[in-house]
Amino acid sequence: MPRQYPIEKVRDIGVIAHIDAGKTTVTERILFYTGVSYKIGEVHEGQAIMDWMEQERERGITITAAATTCFWMPTYVGTRNDAGQDAELHRKYEHRINIIDTPGHIDFTVEVKRSLRVLDGAVVVFDGVAGVEPQSETNWHYADEYGVPRLCFINKLDRLGANFEKDIQSIKERLTPTVAVLQLPIGVEDSFSGVVDLLTRTAYRFEGDHGEQIIPYEVPGDMKEVVEKARQELVEKISETDDKLLHDYLGGGEISVEELKKALRAATLKVKLVPVLCGSALKNKGVQLILDAVIDYLPSPADLPPVKGINLNIHQEEERRSSDDEPLSALAFKIATDPFVGTLTYFRVYSGVMKRGTYILNATKNFQERVSRIVRMHANHREEAEEIYAGDLGAIVGLKNTTTGDTLCDPNKPIILEKIIFPEPVISIRIEPKTKADQEKMSIALHRLVEEDPTFRAGGDLETGETIISGMGELHLEIIVDRLKREFSVGANVGQPQVAYKETVKGLAEAEGKYIRQTGGRGQYGHVRLRVGPLERSKGFEFINAIKGGIIPHEFIPAVEKGVREAMDKGVVAGYPLVDLEVTLYDGSYHDVDSSEIAFKIAASMALQEAVKRAKPVLLEPIMKLQVITPPDFLGDATGDLSSRRAKITAMGERGNVRIVDASVPLSEMFGYVTNLRSMTQGRGSYNMEFSHYDEVPTSVAQLIIEGKKK
Repeated sequence: MPRQYPIEKVRDIGVIAHIDAGKTTVTERILFYTGVSYKIGEVHEGQAIMDWMEQERERGITITAAATTCFWMPTYVGTRNDAGQDAELHRKYEHRINIIDTPGHIDFTVEVKRSLRVLDGAVVVFDGVAGVEPQSETNWHYADEYGVPRLCFINKLDRLGANFEKDIQSIKERLTPTVAVLQLPIGVEDSFSGVVDLLTRTAYRFEGDHGEQIIPYEVPGDMKEVVEKARQELVEKISETDDKLLHDYLGGGEISVEELKKALRAATLKVKLVPVLCGSALKNKGVQLILDAVIDYLPSPADLPPVKGINLNIHQEEERRSSDDEPLSALAFKIATDPFVGTLTYFRVYSGVMKRGTYILNATKNFQERVSRIVRMHANHREEAEEIYAGDLGAIVGLKNTTTGDTLCDPNKPIILEKIIFPEPVISIRIEPKTKADQEKMSIALHRLVEEDPTFRAGGDLETGETIISGMGELHLEIIVDRLKREFSVGANVGQPQVAYKETVKGLAEAEGKYIRQTGGRGQYGHVRLRVGPLERSKGFEFINAIKGGIIPHEFIPAVEKGVREAMDKGVVAGYPLVDLEVTLYDGSYHDVDSSEIAFKIAASMALQEAVKRAKPVLLEPIMKLQVITPPDFLGDATGDLSSRRAKITAMGERGNVRIVDASVPLSEMFGYVTNLRSMTQGRGSYNMEFSHYDEVPTSVAQLIIEGKKK
């Protein structure tokens, strides 16, 4: 089948925001206006198309990123009804938009991160009352990390307490000063009735049962002065990004709307400017104009620089253009278990074409797999496809060995693209099957869930024989346990949440490990000398082979590294995993006959444990970024309570008639905090919490942990 939409008319976008800012409501409106759905699914009624999991519908939150495809012809193309009848206009102006609706809750941050890795643009939704919230910042930084162009939509301007100017200010102060305000709201709160487009000086109101009729009219008289001032600022901001426009602007010439749009698009693609729109998704105002802005300002795959990877034949960096004629390269960004078809591997094609019935190479694992079925996803509904072209998203059914972050490519032109790095879990619980029958089912289910979610871990406690599962927060693990019960029919007893402590070293030390066994026949001989030292926080582990002159043969070096890695699973202070460690193998010896991989592995393990004991080992604990929202009357109680939890208050401010407290606090002190805060503030306080970093545990607290008194 030939490509239906040229690559220039494809957009791959994500909708991202803090929890409850209205992402899914925005996406549901987009699906309705683009004709994908004929009824608007409301989140608060548990009917959202994109929130298809039972847990999502019950809780009214998004848990897993859902992908879908829709088609849009801009509202400014003649009248849409005429254009709809005109096949040529259709071909000329209609665009294909692939959308991923992502979760807002920090426990499911993996979904945002992996989605942004494969998307070309993002729509960032803000609550018109709250402005920039903690998770908005985290998502914004992820977008910065991957260089994703974005536009902002200030939502919920119909709500009591909405303040457009304050929202813009919070974006400028906390995220970026380079905002380009494209629209102003007409009225606010109860009187919010539409928006003014500053570039065209046109006001819009949205009529019909679902706001589907977009009625342009003249800017209201009482807004004309404000609109002219805001437009002047906008034109100035856009002109500063383009030398020719700046020359025309300073010369007093009139710049056309087309020139301004073209320059704004170029600046947005380079992340020099971020366009800002406004509206109310729930009240069906302003959503169609987001789609227009996506087409006007966010990139097509062809607008982006070629993707880079390592060519496995020549082991050098190579570029692949976003073209169907290039060799296939794709990234698997999500694994999902579907009850009807089995494993679904979501992928983004960067170059070439993914075809059904062909063989592809998983370059990350050096394993070939057959593409038996390809589907396009519409939330949890599937549409069969023969081919997925460059720049598009799809899913393969039934791949066996592919996991999140793996590169899929043409076996004759192998390449490895940059992997996705995920945060480590910070909280654990013990879990045990209720019956013997549940035991086997639980093992299979946990294996599947670990494949799906890179921030979820399942392992055993060697001392007690219990299964321990770890994740990003209490809600994350709660959902996992719920899924075990519903999707996999596994009955399980769950223990109390525990903090995922880590261990590291503060000093440098060396140690020797010797493993010598003489038995009848061939013996065992392994001998290594290791040097350990600290790495920067969150750098993980680095193994350096400094052996010269073959004093340890090359074939035994991987066994030494494996022995070190295995020994890092259990630290010397309290048995927690070791992290942020640099280990150098600098000396040792071997025996011509008796040396073996297992002997060197054991010797390395012994040496590491000894070296760590000498290198000032310390405990690390997860520190969370916390934002508490409380009425002014309870501010003193809230800050006093935080101080008793070893919190460091970093900032205090106000938002309307509530007070905001920003703090960093150890996770171990936060269990049960929600109950405390509610009783302290008569049920009026709330908080947001997300992982920030690992830090050293104070000596007095470390002693309690070591003694097993503090869990």
